[in-house]
Amino acid sequence: MALFIGERRMAPADFWALTLPEIEAVLGPCVPVGTRRGDLARLMERFPDG
Repeated sequence: MALFIGERRMAPADFWALTLPEIEAVLGPCVPVGTRRGDLARLMERFPDG
């Protein structure tokens, strides 16, 4: 957000209208590739849904 609005001086409304593919075209992939089952289990234990 700081890159688009701050450095590139994009209007906030234009930033919020961007799609994920458009953001990824500038920043690169946002989601880590290959989350392992053990990683997920640890996260679920640490942050239970209630």
